Amino acid sequence: MPTIVEFRAYRVALHRGRRPESALVCLTAEDGTVGWGESALLDDGTWTDLAQRLGPALRGLEWERPEDLGGLCALGGPRATAAVEIAAWDLWGRVHRVPVAHALGGTRTSVVTGARIPCQPHLDGLPSLVNRYVGGGHTRVTLEIRPGWDVEPLRVVRQAYPTLALQVDGSRSYTDTPEHLAALESLDEYGLVAIERPFADLATHAVLQRSVRAAVAPDIGDLDALDAAIAMDAGRALSLRVSRLGGLTTARGAHDRAYAAGWDVWCGGSGVFGIGKAASVALASLPGCTLPSDITEFVGGPEYLTPPLRAHGGVVAVPLTQPGLGHDIDGPRLTRLATDQLHFTVH
Repeated sequence: MPTIVEFRAYRVALHRGRRPESALVCLTAEDGTVGWGESALLDDGTWTDLAQRLGPALRGLEWERPEDLGGLCALGGPRATAAVEIAAWDLWGRVHRVPVAHALGGTRTSVVTGARIPCQPHLDGLPSLVNRYVGGGHTRVTLEIRPGWDVEPLRVVRQAYPTLALQVDGSRSYTDTPEHLAALESLDEYGLVAIERPFADLATHAVLQRSVRAAVAPDIGDLDALDAAIAMDAGRALSLRVSRLGGLTTARGAHDRAYAAGWDVWCGGSGVFGIGKAASVALASLPGCTLPSDITEFVGGPEYLTPPLRAHGGVVAVPLTQPGLGHDIDGPRLTRLATDQLHFTVH
């Protein structure tokens, strides 16, 4: 059992005072081994959870494996919990000389990657943007859509790339109105792999899934919601977002349930400094992750991982010869970017 003697958290932005930000967590064991975690930090609630609940809760906590930290999930929001839990998996793997991918039950040696394209101001440049990702080896492209920006961009891309695997992500921007349902149903003629999180509720996902061939992928934040979605036939695909689900343990549980139900699964990246994406690579090595995963798109800036987390020809290797997340993390460089930090001695 690695005894945690120190908890540090850092609020870090790629550019000072500007988004995107991440919450970085560093856990230190008694022998000096360090584990890192990262989660997207979108509001002050995440930082408050780390400062007032999760950091203090580690004092005197006994644990054998990262799964034993499950009680922390009730103390904070999913983003804060994910940062702590990723760090615990990384620390446990380094202490025991085990790759996190193996510890989670991963079986893949490499992961196929996909790309995501946000809503664009104009249609004209969309095919060339898609071409840049296709030329980089990505085998699937996800277009972010919204009401009024859905049919036409998809038509333009499909016309330029007749055989490319395409998905769309509605970011919960659609409602159950006949107009919105009709627009989403019309997308089905373009041979989509999946329609991701179009609605805020499961019931409307179930209505859509009955009327389209593409797999619908509802936005799932916990295991109870996934069980409900499976029971309602509200989808056939699942995007595993570690920060959304509160950590690797819950994300693995969601994978197992979706896989058993016959759903397709893929992983989304998390954070902007590579640590969260390294955790997603480990998760994407699980056998049920059958669709390309969004794990290699960096917002920008220097690389903080050694070896770098990069795709080659649309494939990223799962680090199976190094313990923990499989990368050395440049902590000193990252912490110099911090705009705020927390420090608890927890032993």
